[in-house]
Amino acid sequence: MESRSYGGETAEQRRTRRRAALVEAALDLFAEGGLNQVTKRAVCARARLNDRYFYEHFADRDALLAAVAQDMTAQGLQVVVSATLEAPRDIRSQVHAAAEASLGFVIADPRRGQMVLAARASPVVDELRLASIRMIAKAMVAMNRELAGDAAPNELDSDLAAFAIVSGVLELVAAWLRGEFDTSREHLTDVIATMMLGAAKISTALPASEQ
Repeated sequence: MESRSYGGETAEQRRTRRRAALVEAALDLFAEGGLNQVTKRAVCARARLNDRYFYEHFADRDALLAAVAQDMTAQGLQVVVSATLEAPRDIRSQVHAAAEASLGFVIADPRRGQMVLAARASPVVDELRLASIRMIAKAMVAMNRELAGDAAPNELDSDLAAFAIVSGVLELVAAWLRGEFDTSREHLTDVIATMMLGAAKISTALPASEQ
């Protein structure tokens, strides 16, 4: 097993660095030219790595694209969690902080915006979009239940509302990035926060449901 240190890096650190380079290269290529630009050869050339390092981490291009989507979603969720932890403990402040952080994360790197805009570029990318929605919705439900405490809606209603709102928010952000809505980032943040608050308060608007 490879374990020696070269250039101050352990084997695991080198593997981590190579994986990150491949993911970054794929994100660059996707943002520059869309799905067709993301090929194994192009990714390896951009990352300055040979094929064997590609297969060290990914079975094929789809697996690499899945890693790009998963990493971006996980990074975004980490930013949102950090923002909510720093916000005042009332639900309105925390939800607004989450909305502001999530939108800020998308526009901080133009490549992320391109990923949002091209979310329906192909069945593969659309499947990744749905997986990201589920991951974000799950985190949103957990946050809402923690904030609402005993007043939290039941699990089914929480899941339904979170999935609908996360899907809608992503479509709204994509439309905003395309210039379809002439409004400020601040106003868009307020709209998103209000939508999220609606999910947190769904128990007051729905009759009891059977799960």
